[in-house]
Amino acid sequence: MTISDIQVTAIRAPLAREFRGSYYRMTHRVTLLTRIHTTEGIVGEAYVGDEDAGLLEIAGIVTKEIRPKLLGEDAFGVERCWQLAYPATFDILRDRRLGLVALAGVDSAIWDAIGKALNVPLWRLWGGFRREIPLVAIGGYYGEPLGPIADEIAFYKEAGLAGMKFKIGGARPEVDVERVAAAREAAGDDFIITVDANQGYTVPDALEFAWRAEGLDIRWFEEPVRWHNDRRALRDVRQRSRIPVCAGQSEFSASGCRDLMEAAAIDVCNFDASWSGGPTAWRRAAATAMTYDVEMGHHEEPQVSSHLLASQPHGTYAECFHPDRDPFWWNLISNPPPLVNGKLQLSDAPGLGWVLDEDYIARHTVDLND
Repeated sequence: MTISDIQVTAIRAPLAREFRGSYYRMTHRVTLLTRIHTTEGIVGEAYVGDEDAGLLEIAGIVTKEIRPKLLGEDAFGVERCWQLAYPATFDILRDRRLGLVALAGVDSAIWDAIGKALNVPLWRLWGGFRREIPLVAIGGYYGEPLGPIADEIAFYKEAGLAGMKFKIGGARPEVDVERVAAAREAAGDDFIITVDANQGYTVPDALEFAWRAEGLDIRWFEEPVRWHNDRRALRDVRQRSRIPVCAGQSEFSASGCRDLMEAAAIDVCNFDASWSGGPTAWRRAAATAMTYDVEMGHHEEPQVSSHLLASQPHGTYAECFHPDRDPFWWNLISNPPPLVNGKLQLSDAPGLGWVLDEDYIARHTVDLND
């Protein structure tokens, strides 16, 4: 299956309102759609990333640096293709994440083409442990852009979601505990709640939150501490509290995830395939996690993460956003998998299994020549 062309489409959509975490703000959702064309007529396609400032540069990396190296290559040689494209991350004067996102789009699209060629869905091709995966929303933003927390949770429950990841880390620990307690009261006992500080707390503040929140049945505490000394700090929070610790989305490689595990810093690894080199890199991290008895999550991107997590025995939950926070998951895919009892039901359609809405893409395409 020979690669004959690689095309990209940049997509950018405004959000209904501003969304604010501990130290960041979001006003738009962006992504890069990558299509791998083959001489056999099979087209692999994937969309990844959320890098507003670097969107055009990521597109340029695909077309100018990765595409020339992969033309004429066999798409079934996925490891060879990955290695040929990996030098896009080597420029020490450029943010490595840009090259990794570019590589992730190409790698994901190649896997989609392989699945289509074999007539096999990727959840099965990657391991086939289950064909369904719980789906949780990311919410609880500061300023309540989606309304009072009780109303937000009611929306998620009515939509059939299994739970939510709640934003903390931007207020004093006691204030955040009160916010999460209100979420638990509104959600009830059968609703999954994880919390995410987005690296917002110091170690003492993270521990203060964990101790105060111990009775709220929090599934995990994600990125609790500041980035500059996070392996040791994550370890300290994990060893001195009872809430499982999750991290990995900020790592650039499976090797970085391994170091978190080696430091006994995490219980759950939420490595992001779309930020860090694609499914090929994620599966390496997942294999390592199995040897450390660490569970696997995935930061956002349910269109790919659902297949990855369902394929593995130690996969946890796929994550999505409210439609106002991520219009792509709710609009870009015309045949999303159904939700039954809080779980995405993955189909037997080959590859990633979804059909893109070309009209929606056309309305939100960014001119790469601007």
